[in-house]
Amino acid sequence: MKRWLEIRSYTLKLGTRVELHRVMQEESLPMLQRWGVDVVRCGPSAHDDDSYVLMRAYASLAERQASQDAFYGSDEWRQGPRERVVGKIEHYTSVVLELDATVIEGLREN
Repeated sequence: MKRWLEIRSYTLKLGTRVELHRVMQEESLPMLQRWGVDVVRCGPSAHDDDSYVLMRAYASLAERQASQDAFYGSDEWRQGPRERVVGKIEHYTSVVLELDATVIEGLREN
């Protein structure tokens, strides 16, 4: 079975990663889970001190678009941790790949 994996790589403003990670772990990830988003992996990137990664899996590209439109348009996100997250991001890039579900499971945090 194939699924779609989005790998979102963030370049953060200098010195903000520790605080971003705290906000992600305490606020954003629980919120994504409440919204039914399949977060495969989320956390600091190993290659430098100002990078962060978020991987999410979807059944289809249409599901990805609908999920992100609903989540990022929600009052819960916009009135919740949005500014504490977005304010730490210099820029980001998303890559979306169609992969076998077993490959995605192999990337999943335990």
